[in-house]
Parts: sequence; C-alpha cells; structure tokens
Amino acid sequence: MDYDYDIAIIGAGAAGYAAAIYAGRSGVKAAVFDKGMGGGLATEADDIENYPGFKKIKGPELMERMKEHASQYAEMKFLEEVKEIVKMNNGFELKTSNRSYRVGAIIIATGTEHRKLNVKGEKELQGRGVSYCATCDGPFFVGKKVAVIGGGNTAISEAIYLKDIGCDVTVIHRRDELRAEKVLEEEAKSKGVKFIWNSVVEEIIGNEMVSGLRIRNVKTGEINELEFNAVFVSIGEEPNNEIAKKIGIELDEHGYIKVDRMQRTNVRGIYAAGDITGGIRQLVTACGEGATAALAALEVIGKRNPFS
Repeated sequence: MDYDYDIAIIGAGAAGYAAAIYAGRSGVKAAVFDKGMGGGLATEADDIENYPGFKKIKGPELMERMKEHASQYAEMKFLEEVKEIVKMNNGFELKTSNRSYRVGAIIIATGTEHRKLNVKGEKELQGRGVSYCATCDGPFFVGKKVAVIGGGNTAISEAIYLKDIGCDVTVIHRRDELRAEKVLEEEAKSKGVKFIWNSVVEEIIGNEMVSGLRIRNVKTGEINELEFNAVFVSIGEEPNNEIAKKIGIELDEHGYIKVDRMQRTNVRGIYAAGDITGGIRQLVTACGEGATAALAALEVIGKRNPFS
C-alpha cells in the first residue's frame, strides 16, 4: 500500500517526539501533527528536576531539545490540527486543517489540557489575571498579590516560582494537607508562601482585571472575599480525547484512552502514548510509552520490531 506516511503521530509532546525518533530509526516514514507549535504542557514548566540526565532543566529547553532530535527522523507538521480519523480497508485517512493523508498506523499522543474551575468570572477574566501557567504570566504580577489554586506538585512548584520572582503568593487548597511532595511543601513554606486550607473558589471577582476571589470554607461554610491581582489555576488536567472519541476508541471512566502493554487501543492500527493514557503522567513515562507505541505500530505496516 502506498501511504503518505507509514505512521502518523498526533501530538508533539514528549510521547510524540519519542515515537517519532523510534519510528524514524526503524526505517519508516513518519510525521508528527500538532495544532500548535509542539511541546505540550511541559513548555510551561519552569524547572524540571526529575528527568534523568538533567539535575535541573527548563521545560521549554528540554522540549526544544526533543523537537530538534525528533526532527531528524520525522516530518514536523506544526499548526496542522487533525480533525478526523477515517478507517479504510487498509490503513487510515487522516483529515487535518490543511488536507487529507493516507497513513498505515496512528499514534495518538494528544496529552491533556488544564482543568478549569468552572466558576463565575473565570472565562470572562482569562488572560486578564486568570492564568493556567505561572511561568508564562507570572512576570506580569511581580510585586502583586496572587493566588495559586491547587495542592499537587505543579501547584506548589508554581507557587515557589511566583514567590521567587517577587510575587506575594497564597495557595488555596480544598483539603487540610497537600498532595505535593514533602520537599516542595517545605520549600514553599520556607520561602514564605502562605496557605488557606479547606477552601474552594466560588467566584473570581473583577471588571477589566482580576481584583479578588470569593472563597468558601468547605468545613464551616463561611464565605470571604479576599483581594488578589491574579489567580493561577493548577488543579490538574483533562485528557484531549475528542479525536479518539470520534473513531470509537475505548476510554476509561476519567476519559483517558485504554491501552494494553504495547500501547494498542481497541482499534487495530491505532496506538496511544503519554498523558492521554492516564496513569503517572510524567515526561519519563511518556517517552517510554511513545517508544513502545512506535515499535508496536510496525506490526500493521509489515515491518518487524527490531527489539522483538
């Protein structure tokens, strides 16, 4: 079968880049499609300290290195969104924002997007004090009072970053203890990050810009309005699963793609890797899954996995 690409990889994050490297090195023609400029949520990370080989590296720098490496082995099609996958008798038709392609196998590595609070004022004030990326927007609020919503590693890392650049930082968390690693919690407290426990945001207040938050104590029901100049929402991610839903790929109860140990989905010829498959959702696991998916995908295009 004459394909435009043997393997099409949807999503240019860590999993997508790793898949591109392993596909290209296996001798197949591969392309990576991304609706943006690649990198995924990792480009928003300030310091990454748990990726093997780097004691500390900036998220954008690490993803740029991955992109440069992957570009040696696959075509990069940035700003080209995949709109639909159509199953053919032999392979798939990939419909994008630019054109259609015939491909033999597909790896979905679309990752996740930031989960929203879904409260009054959030949508209206996004980009005007409501942010989901401290490293992107934090410098605009140096010397200002900012709130970070969340209690996981990302939330506390962002709080530390904001404190380091000179913001007055308060973390608001719905529980009375953090989910973040202890080392991050201790660092945040040592640097003067403040905490409001057992509380949730009921409304983001402001006209042209954020001016405050209305928060509710989940134990007492007490509601307070506090002044803030910005709010950084860090309460987890939602899977980018729309393309998977359209073709009938099986999802788990949280919307993540179900895969077997070789990253196969329930649709023959379609594989998935990285954060879109749920689980630990770390860069290092995304790379491993991307590599596995690329090698497994060789089975449907008539090539042998060199490591089997």
